[in-house]
Amino acid sequence: MKKKHYLLTRCIFSLVPLSMQATLPEKPNILLILVDDLGYGDLSCQGMGNDIQTPHIDKLLNEGIRCTNFHANCPVSSPSRASLLTGRFPDMVGVPGVIRTHKEDSWGYLSQEAVLLPQMLKQQQYHTAIIGKWHLGLASPNTPLERGFDFFHGFLGDMMDDYHTHLRFGNNYMRQNNTVIDPQGHATELFTNWAIDYVNKRKGEKESFFLYLAYNAPHAPIQPPAEWLDRVKKRESGISEKRAKLVALIEHMDDNIGLVYKALEINGQLENTLIIFASDNGGQEDAGANNKPFRGAKQEMYEGGICVAGGFYWKGKIKPAINHNFIMLSDIFPTLCDLTNVTLPHKIDGISVLPVLEGKEQITDDRIVHWVRREGNSRYGGRAYYASRYKTYKLMQNTPWEPYQLFNLADDSEERKPINDPSPEIYQLLFKGLMEHIRTSGAVPWQSVKDVK
Repeated sequence: MKKKHYLLTRCIFSLVPLSMQATLPEKPNILLILVDDLGYGDLSCQGMGNDIQTPHIDKLLNEGIRCTNFHANCPVSSPSRASLLTGRFPDMVGVPGVIRTHKEDSWGYLSQEAVLLPQMLKQQQYHTAIIGKWHLGLASPNTPLERGFDFFHGFLGDMMDDYHTHLRFGNNYMRQNNTVIDPQGHATELFTNWAIDYVNKRKGEKESFFLYLAYNAPHAPIQPPAEWLDRVKKRESGISEKRAKLVALIEHMDDNIGLVYKALEINGQLENTLIIFASDNGGQEDAGANNKPFRGAKQEMYEGGICVAGGFYWKGKIKPAINHNFIMLSDIFPTLCDLTNVTLPHKIDGISVLPVLEGKEQITDDRIVHWVRREGNSRYGGRAYYASRYKTYKLMQNTPWEPYQLFNLADDSEERKPINDPSPEIYQLLFKGLMEHIRTSGAVPWQSVKDVK
């Protein structure tokens, strides 16, 4: 089958010969960078546009493994973060939708039975930290320190109403561990400074560290620093105001990621640090995001909402490659456990893609996977909508009210030509698999008891 969109690139690298790559060392430092609402085409290395320059993220993806077929577990934030940190489909840990301030508009509650990645890494004596956006609970018992992290410096909530005041509906969700703080400055720069401070303090420590650095950029509101916006406008003649703001916000974030990289390099930590980069979902269309070459955007089950930029970098350990394997955020959990020799005693939905990191061949799409999003308002009515995939076949709906459509992404990467015959064996495989998933996940509560009384 031809994989049309997987081959679209402006950056050319050869795949790694299998004989060149050895087994990766155990127990490296781990820097997991998750950005918020980044469009698939909104990195210059993706080759989908010429109005953006992201040299620091490009470096990670061009000198590491750039994954062309990397997927978030949901087209919105909380569910993807739940899958990233548990290795489960989001509704299997009680997070089918976005966790928000007001209970009548909150569609998830992280299960107390869910086991999070920092808890697993403690088996190998990792020091674990989250800096930036949490978005899996606003109060006890679902705060980072209560769910396995040793250190938290960041934002509990979903989005900030302003990158400088850091408030959401007038609430201050900024914390250092359990202490309410009121820092001054642009949120992207705060998270960067806190990350640099953390890696500096870990220099020379015997314990390896796991740092989950979760930026809220480039999520709305689109508020780049003025000097970054001026720079983009001067460079890109004719660019719209909306697009210029988003490009500037992304380039500002890219520059800050470069500062964290530089700190690791100065500290002598870089050669022993695996860096993972991904986005929680696709870009927001009305904010000016570029999700090319796909149809759809954030909130949608089309590929533009769930296929994201992603990759792995480890200086001197991982060789440059463009990889087309189907990989999900939920695969990071078992991959890191596999890498660090942590035993998994419980069921998960992701798979380890450690062979991909080692430059080996691996089949990763011979499995049925599911996406879910539950949402309120008049478009969704509190109901969930779904997608399922096996190899290149995808069954999906884009709202709860739509019939399912079946696509073959190998021949129709833009999802414009649904397969109209509902009888194919693949349709039944996906339909019945999704039905069983809905039945099974129905046993997992997604509201706290106190909120439904």
